[in-house]
Amino acid sequence: MLEQLHETAVEEPRTVVGPLVWGLNKEEVAMQIAKIRASLPSEVKQAANVTRESERIVETAREDADQARATADREGERIVAEAKAEAERLLEAARLEQLRLVSESEVLKIAKAQSEEIRNAADREAITLRRGAEDYAFDVLSRLEGVVGKAMSAIEKGKAEVNRNEAAAPVIGMAAVRERARVN
Repeated sequence: MLEQLHETAVEEPRTVVGPLVWGLNKEEVAMQIAKIRASLPSEVKQAANVTRESERIVETAREDADQARATADREGERIVAEAKAEAERLLEAARLEQLRLVSESEVLKIAKAQSEEIRNAADREAITLRRGAEDYAFDVLSRLEGVVGKAMSAIEKGKAEVNRNEAAAPVIGMAAVRERARVN
C-alpha cells in the first residue's frame, strides 16, 4: 500500500488542465511516507523479509521437485525397460523349458508306469507283512493267554489253600501272628 501511495502521490501527483495544476506536494507526501515506514515495527519488516525468503524457498523447492520428478521419470523408464528385457528373457527360457519338457514326456510316461508298478508291489508287500505281523501277534497273545491262565489257576489254588488253612487254624494271639509273619 505504501508503494502504491508513493507511485500515485510522488510520481504522478498532478493533473494539469490549462493554466491550472492540481496535485500534491511531492516533498510533503514523500516525507509522510518515510515517517510511516520509519514508524512501522521491526517485526513487520522482518515479516516482509521472511515472506520474501519463504517465496524464494518455495520457488527453490518447486525447482527441486521438478528435477526430482524428471529424474524419477527417467529412472522409471529405465526400470520399465529393464523389466521388459527381463520378461523377454524369462519368456524365452520358459519356451525352451517347455520344449525340453515336451521332448521328455515319453520318458515321463515310462517313469510314471514304472513308479505305479513299484507302488503296487510295495502295497502287496505291505499287506503280506501286515498279515505276518498280525499272525505273529496272535500267536504271542495266545501263548501269553496260556501262561496267564496257568498263573491264574495257581493264584486261585493258592487263595483256596490259604482260606482252608485259616478256617482250620484256631484263633491265635497277636504274638503268634507276628511269629508266623517273621518266619515267612
